[in-house]
Amino acid sequence: MLKKRKGYNITEQYGTYFLTMTAVGWLDIFTRKECKRIIIDSLKYCQKNKGLIIHAWVLMESHLHIVASAKRDSEGLSAIIRDFKKFTSYKVLNWIIHSGRESRKEWMEIVLRYHAKYNKNNQNFKLWQSSNRPKVMLHPRFSYQKIEYIHNNPVVSEIVDKPEDYLYSSARNYMLRKDYLIEVEVLDFGVLEGFVLTERFGIFVRSRRRSDSGVSSAHPHFENFIYGHGVKDGAEYKL
Repeated sequence: MLKKRKGYNITEQYGTYFLTMTAVGWLDIFTRKECKRIIIDSLKYCQKNKGLIIHAWVLMESHLHIVASAKRDSEGLSAIIRDFKKFTSYKVLNWIIHSGRESRKEWMEIVLRYHAKYNKNNQNFKLWQSSNRPKVMLHPRFSYQKIEYIHNNPVVSEIVDKPEDYLYSSARNYMLRKDYLIEVEVLDFGVLEGFVLTERFGIFVRSRRRSDSGVSSAHPHFENFIYGHGVKDGAEYKL
């Protein structure tokens, strides 16, 4: 079972993780704007009231990719994601069943009931797959690749030509545009080599610049930015 594998657990409750939340059966539930709005409003609520920090995100037809962390005075990332999934499950399922605006209601009910019967925690319906497939954002290069992957999802799916043309993602935030849906804490590492340690011993940063040319930042008002802290070339800090 995935939950028994260490690689699929959030082990650092205040670390930064790449998470994927997927609808059961890969149902394309989030083609409906009402369901999209439930997800957006719930993310905003978690930011304001539960200590969720969002660094990057994209909402696709059947899944949500998000790079997130939790504030130190919160319950931690696992609790925030648990509550988010529980609430959005209730709201989305309620809309599907009772709104009268989902033409695929009967078929969706069959799928959602089928997946619920294999999970003792779900009495009637199940919206989200159990695993969030968390991957800790430990290395700048890996983190950069994941953020690029998130923003290119709609392009690869041939929904838009450019990442920033897709409304339901943080691509516009990273392009320094103002017409985005959700505030995010932009990660501009300034480096693609090095590593970040956040486990148990405080936070340590070691890094090298991307190139010998000295060009290190993709965004004009961020310089050598790693996990919210400035990093000078070749320096090491205990934060």
